[in-house]
Amino acid sequence: YDVTGVQTCALPIYQATRAGQHAKTFLQGFSGYLQVDGFAGYHALEAEDCLLVGCMAHARRKFDEAFKALPKASRGNKVGMVQTALRKITRLYAIEKQIKDLPVQQRYLIRQEKSKPILNDLKQWCDQSATKTSKDSVLGKAIRYTLNQWTYLIRYLDDGHLQIDNNAAERHIKPFVIGRKNWLFSQTPRGADASAVLYSLVQTAIANNLEPFEYLKHLLTELPKLGRHYEDEALDPFLPWNSTEKIKALNKAA
Repeated sequence: YDVTGVQTCALPIYQATRAGQHAKTFLQGFSGYLQVDGFAGYHALEAEDCLLVGCMAHARRKFDEAFKALPKASRGNKVGMVQTALRKITRLYAIEKQIKDLPVQQRYLIRQEKSKPILNDLKQWCDQSATKTSKDSVLGKAIRYTLNQWTYLIRYLDDGHLQIDNNAAERHIKPFVIGRKNWLFSQTPRGADASAVLYSLVQTAIANNLEPFEYLKHLLTELPKLGRHYEDEALDPFLPWNSTEKIKALNKAA
């Protein structure tokens, strides 16, 4: 989301590495909230106009790994350290489930009233527990990840448009991660570029309530009619958020 709360998108491009400079170049000119995981490369964007928003699901995943590392006999201990952390995070998600369909301002106010005290409690617990756990233990790593990301993890409190995690983005990425094992043309940089473009078109169509096949058919049928020389503005009618009614009309005519 940009600073006005409007959802934005950009065409993905392939890079051979995860260097932070790639993200900085890709998002040049963007200002607003950027929800990411704890990858240090994203911090290159903080000098710009980006406000990084953390992902609570990533923090929870660390504690879940610590839970799975416990002996089975210890997992039923409701007052154990790992269970305590997971219980606090679960309460945060319960609030999000209750307010997901509420107006933005109400979401903000309820988070201030209900979520903020739980987050303060979680922070205090992490501070205290960090002195009691080895930094190399699975639980120690979970606690320190949470503390290192704390500024970003609580930023969703600042704006009702924001989400507690970036699971929505990860759900869209998951089919691509699974599918690329079968898409042999993605084994080269050119193939990776091609798959990034196609995947962006498909997912942006879905985000704008378009049926991907119909949208791609629309593009492949209509874009060649522009010829080889055209101004960038000529592409505006083909953008997913501008194409819904036109595609419906074409389908109805057909």
